[in-house]
Amino acid sequence: MNRIDRYTTWLFWGYFLGGLLVFLTLFTAVDAMSIMAENKGVLIDKLMKYYLYSFPEIIQKLLPVACLMGTVLTLANLNKANELVALFASGMSLFRISLPILFWVVLLSGTGFVVGDYIVPKAIKQKNYVFFYDIKKEPHRFSTVKTNKIWYRTKDAIFNIKTLTAKGDHAQGLTMYFFNENWDLVQMMTARDIDIVKNQWKLENGTVTVFSKSSSFPLTSQFKHKNITMAEDSKDLQSSGQTSGMMSQRELDHFINKNKEAGLDTVTYEVDYHSKISFAFAGLVMCMLGIPFSVGGARSGGTMLNLGISLGLVFAYYVFYSSGITLGQHGTLPPLVAAWAPNLLMGSFALVLLKRLKR
Repeated sequence: MNRIDRYTTWLFWGYFLGGLLVFLTLFTAVDAMSIMAENKGVLIDKLMKYYLYSFPEIIQKLLPVACLMGTVLTLANLNKANELVALFASGMSLFRISLPILFWVVLLSGTGFVVGDYIVPKAIKQKNYVFFYDIKKEPHRFSTVKTNKIWYRTKDAIFNIKTLTAKGDHAQGLTMYFFNENWDLVQMMTARDIDIVKNQWKLENGTVTVFSKSSSFPLTSQFKHKNITMAEDSKDLQSSGQTSGMMSQRELDHFINKNKEAGLDTVTYEVDYHSKISFAFAGLVMCMLGIPFSVGGARSGGTMLNLGISLGLVFAYYVFYSSGITLGQHGTLPPLVAAWAPNLLMGSFALVLLKRLKR
């Protein structure tokens, strides 16, 4: 790395960290005010603990934006000071000048993926625990999701299920424990298949075991069909269908295979699996988009124009990204295409712009 590369690197890291800090502060401030407005009397220490576990996920999502800001502001600063002209005159191409930036963006993207795969899922679980137990004061809404079972608690029951569809409307492998007001076990129920419509559950092929103080042995009976009305808070289980954020890639892959073996719909999980990988390259795509705009628009409008263009690029990318994910989850596009189409489209657009610059 020569002196010019070191100079470009220091500029990029300064703008990257500055942009990341600004966006992180703005996001946290707005979100914190919203939480405090919705949950009166929330303790500051609990809120700080909540955001301590939230930061890994937030930073991972903000990395592409910060990479774009670092790229645009670095090259715009070089252009504004006529340093790019001098570098072009010395025989360096725009690609060669941007090479250290691209190197660090690739490294940041890889780091973001590793952090997102190993740290973020664990942090999300802890964040949700703090949110429902300490902020919302509704511990029954917190569910612990594993790759093979989902544990859930309502006001009068604890149960687990082996598999749950993404929409939360069908499950398999139910084991439910009912308790009285003294939390004595009074009944256990199992079922192979469950159709869920809000708090109305239709069970198929199961057993009911009753525990009575008047009998030394539990009484068990079998059923083929059984309808039960769950407590009103059981409807929150349907929000537990979206669990991919709480699993690593390996766990998610195992979860998908297990659901497929059970004959359940796995399209949403497959889209999430591929989108986690594709999103890791979002920073590189945005960086490539930022290079031609930061060079071409500096003289006509200055740094503010470059910042405006950067925000427009971020918005355009996330529109494509969100649209692709939505189309994939509804089965309109194959999961692999839905996850990677935004990167391919925006990346191709960036390559066309870079080729037109001829620098």
